[in-house]
Amino acid sequence: MTTNSPYQLAVVISSVREGRFAPVVANWFLDRAKQRDDVTLSVIDLAESPGDLSPGVAGADAVVVIVPEYNHSYPGPLKTALDATGPEWHGKPVAFVSYGGISGGLRAVEHLRPVFAELHAATIRETVSFPYAWNHFGPDGEHDDFEGASLAATTLLNQLNWWANALRDARQARPYAA
Repeated sequence: MTTNSPYQLAVVISSVREGRFAPVVANWFLDRAKQRDDVTLSVIDLAESPGDLSPGVAGADAVVVIVPEYNHSYPGPLKTALDATGPEWHGKPVAFVSYGGISGGLRAVEHLRPVFAELHAATIRETVSFPYAWNHFGPDGEHDDFEGASLAATTLLNQLNWWANALRDARQARPYAA
């Protein structure tokens, strides 16, 4: 039995630093996701609800983590929040929108993939990454490579749609056994 209703997507904003750039990247991504009719959005901002991922992730069919790269990895508060969860992630797809210096946050993403595997979540291949993001977003919140960045977001959301629906159908047909 397959479902055709929109899937529930939780977007996690993982930076909690004072003066963080995360809201710019998150708003850019949310603007693209809001244009789709296959998704219902919720936002979990760790700066507003530190360490509390459980309710938002439990109710989601899929998750996108907005993650900066700090010291070649991801933020400590995200690790703390992930360690406080467990079954909420089982059998759910996770995608990443990353930003940072020269690597665009991809080192943070690579460190997160095995953490999510341990949580029994499935990370998808496609990512959206922004090297030196603070130099490429204008005052209007748009990235200076509008076409390329938007294409990357569309590709990520298309792939996430497939995984969200496939895994939601599978969880409904048979509960996930860790």
